[in-house]
Amino acid sequence: MIWVRSALFALVFYTGTAVAVLTAFLLIPFGNEAVRGQAQRWARFHRWATQTILGIRVRFEGTMPTAPCLFASKHQSMFETIELLRALGGPATVLKRELADIPFFGAIAKREGVIPVDRAGSAKALRRMMRAAADARDAGRSVLIFPEGTRVRPGERPPLQPGFAGLYKQLRLPVVPIALDTGHLWPRDSFRRWPGIVTIRLGDPIPPGLPRDEVERRVHVAINALEK
Repeated sequence: MIWVRSALFALVFYTGTAVAVLTAFLLIPFGNEAVRGQAQRWARFHRWATQTILGIRVRFEGTMPTAPCLFASKHQSMFETIELLRALGGPATVLKRELADIPFFGAIAKREGVIPVDRAGSAKALRRMMRAAADARDAGRSVLIFPEGTRVRPGERPPLQPGFAGLYKQLRLPVVPIALDTGHLWPRDSFRRWPGIVTIRLGDPIPPGLPRDEVERRVHVAINALEK
């Protein structure tokens, strides 16, 4: 049944995603807010599909901030990249540039306000990321980053990438760390998706202005709080 449910989810979700992308593309002339609204509808569709077809439910812990902040999240699966878009109210998400370069999807993502980042981490790429993040902050949006840089398996704790410290220093916003355990039900290296409950935990806000070593230490501990 796991294989059947996983295959049915892939069929339904990716068919729906194709329709959502096409609809968003047609909404471009109506402005970025219209595109963002379509992104939220897509995220809600993802929530429905994961819950109804896969049997994955989400338990949120912690307090949702009411003002813009820098969210720093653990990253174990595709699940949270979409679920956090919905749950956090549409933050500007830092994503690898390869996704922003996908035809049609990339054009929509840029208008939704994602912040492309080059994994090579060149100085020029980091400056572009900083400018885009500052623009999002100035527009009253929160920013979401996966500071370890890529998806990891449960139990893995790679060091934070340098882009996080740069964003923290420039944005001068509180950091809300996010721990999660999605990789147990949505394995990084498997087609199968398992039913159950995933936990997404929002940690206590970390104030701006701390030394780099201190904020990186506190964020690293907080986003790995659910690791066994």
